[in-house]
Amino acid sequence: MYEHKFVKIKLSTFKLTPEEDYHQVVYEHERDGWELVQIFAPGIKSYGTPSFYELIFKRRKN
Repeated sequence: MYEHKFVKIKLSTFKLTPEEDYHQVVYEHERDGWELVQIFAPGIKSYGTPSFYELIFKRRKN
């Protein structure tokens, strides 16, 4: 059985660049035993561009 964690990384309004270093977020979660499963970017702003990335992690339940 697995547990999941969802981490939202907001994107800047004009450049669509992440507001924080998502690489560091992944490294920190890996140290805690989480495995990155997917980076999801739903198209919800104008022209279908995303306003955030959602990082999806999983790890085995103890």
